[in-house]
Amino acid sequence: MAVNETHPQRRFTVHATEDAPSRAHLVEGLTFEDAALRFLELQHLEAGEDVSLLVEDCDSGERQCFRIDLATGETAPCD
Repeated sequence: MAVNETHPQRRFTVHATEDAPSRAHLVEGLTFEDAALRFLELQHLEAGEDVSLLVEDCDSGERQCFRIDLATGETAPCD
């Protein structure tokens, strides 16, 4: 069985917390954190600062916020 068969990709919208929700991007991922990291891969942001991202599951509407250190890739929940 392939990974995607046991853990299907989910659809999320992701945007920086300081941006309006209308600026969100559709991203597929296995988890909220995975979607946040995939969003960063697509955005080409400069390392050296933290970014806070709001991730929303397209099916359930559940939201999670992550603070990500762009230099290390370390993630933590927003305060």
